[in-house]
Amino acid sequence: MAGNAGAVQDEEIGYGGNKVQPFASTPRPSKTERGKRDSSALSRILGLDELVSLNVWRASLAEVFGTAVLVFAMDTIVISSYETQTKTPNLIMATLIAITIAILLLATFPISGGHMNPAITLSAMFTGLITASRAAIYILAQCIGAILGALALKAVVKSTIEQTFSLGGCTLKIIAPGPSGPVAIGLETGQALWLEIICTFVFLFSSIWIAFDRRQAIALGRVVFCSIIGLVVGLLVFISTTVTATKGYAGVGMNPARCLGPALVRGGHLWKGHWVFWVGPVVASVAFSLYTKIIPREHLLGAESK
Repeated sequence: MAGNAGAVQDEEIGYGGNKVQPFASTPRPSKTERGKRDSSALSRILGLDELVSLNVWRASLAEVFGTAVLVFAMDTIVISSYETQTKTPNLIMATLIAITIAILLLATFPISGGHMNPAITLSAMFTGLITASRAAIYILAQCIGAILGALALKAVVKSTIEQTFSLGGCTLKIIAPGPSGPVAIGLETGQALWLEIICTFVFLFSSIWIAFDRRQAIALGRVVFCSIIGLVVGLLVFISTTVTATKGYAGVGMNPARCLGPALVRGGHLWKGHWVFWVGPVVASVAFSLYTKIIPREHLLGAESK
């Protein structure tokens, strides 16, 4: 048991901490040594060598195709859930989205980590799990994939459905006929921004952290934690669309790339307030990374060694 506890401690140190030597026995580094350390740390953070790494670019293909399928499937689910005129479209939509997310995570996780979302990629970068270069490549791949997914959906749906449901994209407001002419209906920008921040943070806090923490991921198993992530996304989609109950608001995006694809392909009112679907997740990612820096890793170690 003592050997196991030591192994866990070393793994934790490698994950995000540093071995601390007693103050008296630690020599003060020279300016040259400090400069080399700073340069080495910056090099690790940026990871410029990954910009020309064939393996990283090959892994990014999983992000391209995974995000493309994600956008195509999710937007199709959004359209079909409301097109069928069921009494509980929100519940059906949330359930199908949860299943889709879980399946796509299982397909892409072994290759690229299964991000398919700039918010997850930024969180991984801010917490030091991936370099800035890999994050840039992944986000580019996700945006390209989202555009491809939206183009594929546009190619198979009728123009009337595309216009009626905004290609299943992220909308704050839509233009609807009113008694005195067309009127804009939907959610206020401030409310939508707070929903993006809160829901994305809850998403990262309650599910993505399981994948980021190697110990939890191994303990639960890939199928379980991918299912948990899918379930959390489905719940948040259901909550955001049910609590607001506002026609014209498509619910939280929690994925800037997924919102970008339909906006570029469909255009028009999808660009109105589009920044909300980027700023909200970015703010949530920064807040989540700060949380991961604050939580006591010693407490987690104690729980592991018991």
